[in-house]
Amino acid sequence: MNQMARVTAAVIGTGPEPDNIVWGESAAMAYQHGKAYQDISHCDLLACADIVRENAEDFASKFDINDENVFTDHLEMLRSVEPDIVSIATPVPTHADLVTSTAETGIPGAIHCEKPMAHTWSDSRQMVEVTREKNIQLTLNHQRRFHPFWQKASSLLDDGVIGDLERIEMGGKNLYDFGSHLFDLSNHFAGERSAEWVIGQIHYTEEDVRYGVHNENQGLASWSYGNGVHGIASTGYESGANVIGCDQRLTGRRGVIEIQPDGADANVRYRSDETTGWESFELEDAFAIGRAIEHACDCLESGDQPVISGDHALRATEIIFGIWESARQRSRIDLPLEADGNALTELVEAGELAPTNTD
Repeated sequence: MNQMARVTAAVIGTGPEPDNIVWGESAAMAYQHGKAYQDISHCDLLACADIVRENAEDFASKFDINDENVFTDHLEMLRSVEPDIVSIATPVPTHADLVTSTAETGIPGAIHCEKPMAHTWSDSRQMVEVTREKNIQLTLNHQRRFHPFWQKASSLLDDGVIGDLERIEMGGKNLYDFGSHLFDLSNHFAGERSAEWVIGQIHYTEEDVRYGVHNENQGLASWSYGNGVHGIASTGYESGANVIGCDQRLTGRRGVIEIQPDGADANVRYRSDETTGWESFELEDAFAIGRAIEHACDCLESGDQPVISGDHALRATEIIFGIWESARQRSRIDLPLEADGNALTELVEAGELAPTNTD
């Protein structure tokens, strides 16, 4: 494609319309993808597919998609429309099959899939392997890489305001659904490195299934990048997350950067040997999903590796599955991860963890 070539897009898994959002079941992410494609001046959103035809029709009506380009079968849609890029916005356990079957058609040049990657470690690897084999660009929607808060922290780190990075801390609701963003960003701050080992423990007594996958109620974990940089994660609602006191903290030899610090009038702040206190920044929010999808389209054109590539997502996912495996084995797990499955789900299915449904 030349610079002004039109990019054609399609969406698999529209879900119900946004007025019916049920967090943990359907977040209407397809509508966020649709808006992103619509906002790109050289992109045409041509088609959509959902196993519930009414959902697909509602989506088509919202984004002015022709009736003949509304499908219940994603393969039929691909063969009929032949889009350049396809978004997949379905529950997590369906990601691997949809990415694989879409890639095997050889039709789209790029696939942009919602995070987290997949239900198991083997499925996550499969997504990357098949798209690489078919020479199809795979990106995951780790859009916070394009959010002003994290971009400001990254620029501060690059500017050396805290010296050489030594430790990354992160706190949030859970390791997987929410945490996949922060592990991806941790790897970014560490220089796009893979972790060398992980160790962790989890607590799971109240069922928390998010988009088809179990998530622990509380977790505590550590990992190493092997270059002197270590990571610490603490998760849980009003428990583990509060241990950290911000979304992420970057500790260097000469100071600290905090992103989304609790109780502070700042989105990002830092202090160092050269400051008398916190240097704070209040930044405007941004439609990061739109930036992520535009980046995927630009990389499809240029051939550059996207910063939200499948390879980068795989590094983050390995840490998460490694932590759950560490909790199962009660020991440190050296990486690369050998266990193919999902230790948390397998512990629940074996009755070793018995979370209660509180509904």
